Amino acid sequence: MAHDEDGLRPETVALDALIKATIAKVRAESDPSSPDTMLFVGNWHQAVPAMVIQDPVLEPVDKLVWMVIMLHARETGGRTAFPDYDTIATKTNVSSTSTVSRAIAILRLTRWLTLCAKVRQKSGRFTGNVYSLHDEPLPLADALYLDEAYMAFVTQTQEHHHAQVRRVAEAVLASLDRDIQQGEYLGRQESAIERRLQAARQLSESRGNHDQQGRYFTFNAASLDQLNKSSETRIAGQSDQHQNSKAGAQEHYGSRCSSDYKKTTTTTTTPNTNNERQGFSESNQPIPLPSDQALIYPPRLTENQKHLADRYLAMIDPDDRQLVLDELQGRLASEQKGMKPVYDELRFLHSLCKAAQQGEFVPNLGIKVVEARQERIHHPPRPEDEARKAKTTEERERSQAYGREQLAKLRASLNDDT
Repeated sequence: MAHDEDGLRPETVALDALIKATIAKVRAESDPSSPDTMLFVGNWHQAVPAMVIQDPVLEPVDKLVWMVIMLHARETGGRTAFPDYDTIATKTNVSSTSTVSRAIAILRLTRWLTLCAKVRQKSGRFTGNVYSLHDEPLPLADALYLDEAYMAFVTQTQEHHHAQVRRVAEAVLASLDRDIQQGEYLGRQESAIERRLQAARQLSESRGNHDQQGRYFTFNAASLDQLNKSSETRIAGQSDQHQNSKAGAQEHYGSRCSSDYKKTTTTTTTPNTNNERQGFSESNQPIPLPSDQALIYPPRLTENQKHLADRYLAMIDPDDRQLVLDELQGRLASEQKGMKPVYDELRFLHSLCKAAQQGEFVPNLGIKVVEARQERIHHPPRPEDEARKAKTTEERERSQAYGREQLAKLRASLNDDT
C-alpha cells in the first residue's frame, strides 16, 4: 500500500483503509472458512432477487432474460411495454431470438413470468400481450387466476421443439401428479415466508440428498432431482459428442498435409428420444389422464380447472369419473335452491375423488343431473311447426288490433267529456 496519500482520491484512501481492516480481520480468524477474501469495489446497482440467481431450474440465459425484462421495467416504469425479442437478445448478448423465446417459455412454466391477458381490438385484431414479472415464482392458485391458459400452455409445451422446455414442462406436471398421489390439495395456500423457507432449505441441501417432502416453489424435491439428473445426462452426452467430434477432427487434420486441409462444420442435434421423454415416467409414475373419455364438465369450471380436474379424476375408477362430475354439478346447481355457495370447486372435487378412491362415494345431488341429461337425450324439445307459428302470429296480431280498438274508444270518450 502506498504511504503517500497526497493526490489520491478520497475513495482510494477509504478503499485502502477497508483493505487493511479486512486483512486484519482475516489474520484474527483462527480457522477461516475460506483462504480467499473478496471485496466489491464500485457503486451498488439494481438489486436482483437472490432466488433468481440460485434457481436450480433456470439456466444462465433464462436468468439473464429475467434480469433484462426487470431492468427494462425499472428504467421505463412499472407499467411499460414488454421488450421485444430483438431488444432482449441484444441486451443478453444472445444471437438468436429463438433462444429468447425458449427462455420466456421456461420463465412462464416456472411461474417467474405470467401471461395475464391477450389484448384485442373491438374488431378482433390482436394487439399484444400483458405480462407480469415476479420477484419469486407464483403459487399455483395465483397463476391459475391470472393466467387463464396456464395449464393448457404447460400441457402443450410437452411437445415443444426445444428439449429443455419439454423437460421443464414435464417436471411441472410431474410435481402436480405427485402432490395428487400424496393426497395434497393443489390449490392450497401457504404463507410467503413458509414457501421461501422451503425453497431456501431445498437450496441448502446437497444435490441428491434432498428431503423428498421438500419443494422449491413450483417443483417438489423428487421432480427437481429428476430434472437435474436429466439435464446432467444431456450435458454429459453433449460433452461426449464434442470429444468425439474433436478427436475426429484431429485425426482428419493429422492424416492430411496442411495444404489439403479443408474446414468442416459439424452440427449436432438433440432429438426428442424416447429415453428423454420417459425420464419422468420411470421416477414419478405420471397419471394416465382420462383423455379417451368424453366427460361432461360443469359449465362453471374454467379451462384451468378442467385440466386440473382431469388429473384428479385420473386417480379414480373410470366408471366413477362422470358420476363425480355430476355430483359436483348437482352441488353447484343447488346453490340456486338456497344451499351454501361452493367457493372452491376444485377443493370440493378433490374431496369427492378422495371419497371415490376410498370406496365411500355415494351419488346424491348428481342423480338429478343424470336424470335431466337422460331426459334431454330421449325427449329432445320439438321445434315449432309452421302452422303453430302462423297461429301464434295471427293471435298476436288480433290481440294488438283489439288493444288499439279499445285505446281509440277510450280517447273518444275522453274527448266527449271535454
